[in-house]
Amino acid sequence: MKLGPNLQSVKRLFQLNLGLFIYGLAVSMVVNAKVGIPPWDVFAQGISLQLHTSYGIASIIVSTIVLMFWIPLKVKPGVGSIMNAVLIGLWADFWTQYLPKHDHYWQSLFMFLIGMCTVAFATGLYITSNLGSGPRDGFILGLTKRLGWKVWQVRTVVELAALAIGWLLGGQVREGTLIFALCIGYLMQRSLKFFKYRSDNAKNVMSSKPTETEAQ
Repeated sequence: MKLGPNLQSVKRLFQLNLGLFIYGLAVSMVVNAKVGIPPWDVFAQGISLQLHTSYGIASIIVSTIVLMFWIPLKVKPGVGSIMNAVLIGLWADFWTQYLPKHDHYWQSLFMFLIGMCTVAFATGLYITSNLGSGPRDGFILGLTKRLGWKVWQVRTVVELAALAIGWLLGGQVREGTLIFALCIGYLMQRSLKFFKYRSDNAKNVMSSKPTETEAQ
C-alpha cells in the first residue's frame, strides 16, 4: 500500500533517526574497542595536535573542510546533514556508558569488527531516508557520481588519503585503523545496495542531474 505524503515524511524521518541512533552505537563500539581509530579520526587527531586544540574542535574543522568540497561536487545538504553532525556524537556518548570493558584482545577486536559492520549498515539506513547525508558520506557519494566509480573504490581511496594525511600530522595508527580503511568502502557499498539506494532518488542529497545508476 502506497503511503500518503505526510506518512512518507514521517517514515523517512524515523528511518533517518534510527540510522543515526545505530550509527552512534557503532562509532562507540569502534572507538571503545581501542584497537585503532578510523582514518577520519586519525586525520582529526593529527589536526588537533598540530593546532594545539581539542579533538572536538578538530573534528569540526575536518567537517568544515569536507563540506567545502561539496560545492564543486554540487552536493546539497539536507536536514539529515545537520542531524548527522549533532546526533551521532550525542548517541555515541550515550552508548559508551553501556558498552562492556574487555580484558582480552580478541574480544576488543571482535567488538571493533562488529562496530565497523554496523557503521556500514547504519550508513545505508540513514542515507536512504534521502534527507541528506553527513559531511563525509556526502563527499563520498558526490565523488562517486562525478567520477563514475563504485562506492567502495571511492571510499577506500578517500579513507586511505585521510589516514595518510592524519598519520603525517601525528595521528595514531593501529591495526584497526588499517582494517577500517580497507574494508569500510566495500561494506558501505553493500549496505547501500541492500537498502536499494538509487542516486536519482536522492534529491535532497545531490543537486546534479539524476541518473538511473544504482549503487553496485
